Amino acid sequence: MNYEISDIVDATKINFKLFHELMAKKVTAILLVSSLYDACIMEEDGRLSERITSEYRGLNLSQPPRIYWVSSAEEALEALDSKTFDLVITMPRLADMDAFALGKKIKHKMPTIPIILMSHRALVPTQAKLAHESDPGSRFSWRENKKVPAQAELVHESDPQQVREAGIDRIFTWSGDADILFALIKSVEDRLNVVNDTEIAGVRVILFVEDSPIYASVLLPILYRAIVSQVQKIMIEGLNEEHRLLTMRARPKILYATDFEEAQRLFSQFEPYILGVISDVCFPHHSQLDADAGITLLSQIKRERFDIPLLLTSSEASNREKAAKIPASFIDKNSPSLISEVQSFFIEKLGFGDFVFFMPDGQEIDRASNFREFEKVLSDIPDESINLHWRRNDFSRWLFARSEIRLATNWRPLTAEDFGQQMEIMKRYLIETLSIRRQLRQKGIVVSFDADDFALETDFFKIGNGSLGGKARGLAFARTMLQRYSDIHLNYDNVRIFVPQTLVITTEGFDSFITKNNLQYLAKTDISDAEVAAICIDADFPQWITDRLRVYLTQIKYPLAVRSSGLLEDAQFRAYAGLYSTYMLPNNHPDLEQRLEQLIMAVKLVYASTFFNDPKAFSRRVGHRSDDEKMAIIIQQTVGQRQGDYFYPAIGGVAQSVNYYPFGKMKPEEGIVAIALGLGKMVVEGEKTLRFSPRYPQLLPQMARVDDVLKNSQQYFYALKMDTSYASLESDEVATLAKRSITDAQDEPALKLLSSTYIPEEHRIRDTVSRPGHRVITFAQVLKYDLMPLPKLLSEILEMAQKSMACPVEMEFSVNFPVPGDNPEDEQPEFAILQVRPMTALEELMTVDINPVEIDKAICYSDQALGNTDREDISDILYVKPDAFDPAYTRNMAEEIRSLNAEFAQNGHKYVLAGPGRWGSADRWLGIPVKWADISGIGAIIETYSDKLKAESSQGSHFFHNITTLGINYITVPPHGESYLDWERITNFPKVRETTYLVHARNLYPFKIKVDGRKSECVILA
Repeated sequence: MNYEISDIVDATKINFKLFHELMAKKVTAILLVSSLYDACIMEEDGRLSERITSEYRGLNLSQPPRIYWVSSAEEALEALDSKTFDLVITMPRLADMDAFALGKKIKHKMPTIPIILMSHRALVPTQAKLAHESDPGSRFSWRENKKVPAQAELVHESDPQQVREAGIDRIFTWSGDADILFALIKSVEDRLNVVNDTEIAGVRVILFVEDSPIYASVLLPILYRAIVSQVQKIMIEGLNEEHRLLTMRARPKILYATDFEEAQRLFSQFEPYILGVISDVCFPHHSQLDADAGITLLSQIKRERFDIPLLLTSSEASNREKAAKIPASFIDKNSPSLISEVQSFFIEKLGFGDFVFFMPDGQEIDRASNFREFEKVLSDIPDESINLHWRRNDFSRWLFARSEIRLATNWRPLTAEDFGQQMEIMKRYLIETLSIRRQLRQKGIVVSFDADDFALETDFFKIGNGSLGGKARGLAFARTMLQRYSDIHLNYDNVRIFVPQTLVITTEGFDSFITKNNLQYLAKTDISDAEVAAICIDADFPQWITDRLRVYLTQIKYPLAVRSSGLLEDAQFRAYAGLYSTYMLPNNHPDLEQRLEQLIMAVKLVYASTFFNDPKAFSRRVGHRSDDEKMAIIIQQTVGQRQGDYFYPAIGGVAQSVNYYPFGKMKPEEGIVAIALGLGKMVVEGEKTLRFSPRYPQLLPQMARVDDVLKNSQQYFYALKMDTSYASLESDEVATLAKRSITDAQDEPALKLLSSTYIPEEHRIRDTVSRPGHRVITFAQVLKYDLMPLPKLLSEILEMAQKSMACPVEMEFSVNFPVPGDNPEDEQPEFAILQVRPMTALEELMTVDINPVEIDKAICYSDQALGNTDREDISDILYVKPDAFDPAYTRNMAEEIRSLNAEFAQNGHKYVLAGPGRWGSADRWLGIPVKWADISGIGAIIETYSDKLKAESSQGSHFFHNITTLGINYITVPPHGESYLDWERITNFPKVRETTYLVHARNLYPFKIKVDGRKSECVILA
């Protein structure tokens, strides 16, 4: 056989979009019909909804269904008329109608809805049943007591057709274990989806034949628990949560039959997809009980498909010999180790365990637990063993069990003849297909870091088995998104779109560090950030992490960003954005140990920031315990270009899919972007940046006139220092950064690309650097002349991310323009996604209407307000005295606010904070540089205007994100338009305390604060 690498790649490709189409039909709503007595009994055994939810969560499955209970057949029929249900479960004893009559009525109205009869009481055998197995009570009709109508006695569960004609699809027994509910729900879902899932993805099928409700109620939960747990064990190590759920969707389905004809029909229909068959011995055949029906069925299957694993189950041990003659495996239903024996069948026969290589004489010669091990040992396996397993289809079965359907389907039909009977060629084909498949599979996947097998082509590694944390989960999501929506790479084939290579130290590393040094007390102690940092720096670092980081640094030579990834970070409604530390490292010292030492120092300091005052204050505000937080660490490639002694990207930015402050023809859903030259620290800390709508990138009100451009354009930028002196990280997270002047760097390539020139004699700005003059950062080449299609690209990625997250999103990114070199592909502009997180959804919990009278009477009106509220629980206001405000003293103001806030926090009172400029900005000339801990007691915040500074709103900063995610009303009062703040009335409120720059005033009655989230309107009434 001749084969090309392209053929191998095609054989190994897997389209994860197909996985999204699997299990499309779900049981989301169940109607439970029972008497109050029966319902109470089931509640005593265990609350149904809670138990089902617990089962789903324990097995990492998707959303569990809801259960609706009614107590009579009449109520059931009314419920079915008014609501949509996917499954009906009825008890045999109903007050107004027996279960079978109810089933018929329901089937008459809704022929396709599954109806299951379940009883949790002892059942009385009838003489109508001919018992063929040792347990005479194992088969019986459904007669609980003499009050059951006679027709129920005539329905014989040994005749499934008669059961179905009576309006019941399946019969089960309730023993107080929610496992049976989980199993029957999954059984119904498998039936609903099997045709579609086998046709589009070749999903495998396990056929299960059992006519006894007692044994079916025991065995079916065991089978589902075994299959789910085994699938979880063999799923790709380090698979992110989304792919884990997708892979679970491709698990083999279990089709449950109760008689010979049904089993035969299912086998014929799904024969190409059958992974295994599990059958009882005695069940109906031609409407009569057949003591050897299972023997006949399995023997027939063995003749048709020699390679399908078979399992015979029976309560009579004597049937073991009959099973051996088929041949088939055998399990005694009465075995005390029934569960473990079923699991062994899955592992040893169905391919869910290690692949064990045997010689033809049965001698084990090697085994492999995963693809990498399989690939490694394959070259040393004797030809006789390869030929044996190939002929028995063992290889493809092992792949099918791992949901590697595309590759298994490609392998299965091949024979030794296809390779000219040359085992060496066959072996090489296996190795190459596995290698390429493994590499393709790792694209967009989190791979466990293996010090002995560190492959640079891997995009995303992790160290440890704990959680990735919120920020790293966002990065994993971004990789998955770019892989799934791969057309974006074709649409922008002149731009390299990617997530930088990432290594994550999971929360297991944090736990190890904290436990090793007994640092748990830091979560509760009240000491300064500097003291916390010093304690963590002096602590011992886990050796197992050190060893892996040393191996990592032997091959990684590019600059690194060491970032936090807390469990609570970047959550949708309680995001801890920007509260933890980030360190940028040059990673260029010639001594490996020096680089390792600085990296470990950075990791320790990020760990320390978990216990800093800002995160603790935020936790108290949102009701979280500080000791619940755990920290993972992201070690990520820094995107950019080296320029002399510095390294930085051309553009760092933040993009949001919702624009909270649209104006002109902008719409909120079109999003907003803030960009700056250099590292994105300028943007996330609220310093001077350029904001634009990606839909209207040339609509720039902050640059409407030449004077505006000169005043508002960026004067400084952040860059990473690349000298090897290695500044100590102990003092500050900016120790390795330089805040450089635009003028000092005007001859560097990035500035030339993004600058325009101010011509004083013309009082004009020219979008060129070919003329002498003062350089100003306008990004004109990007926003006006399409140096790269950044606005359009941002719009598409924001739309893509919002659709994937099902909520508004925020994204941090970098753009780099590589210096031209020998390879044209290396000259492509680079767009790197550094972080994706949910934004706070604009929830409208109530309708808030603001009328003209309220606007006229208000002490504050704004048409740029965030939130949705109608509250009257705040009487205090803390405001910056307008006549005392001076941008030179904003740090002093922040200190006064911190002191007063501590008093509010101590007595539990909320307050309104009002003052000019950009709150939380790191640039004191743009606003008051408060941190979250300084204002943790606020209930609402007002951003006012002062002619002593000019700053745009805080939108896009970490500070702003945390304010909005807490539901704190953020009210902006711009200098122009309809908005206003009545300073005359505010300054006449009774003063509680006055400082140099601030006044704490208290109204006699609580303020009425109304914010209409639909119109972004706010009034504050006093």
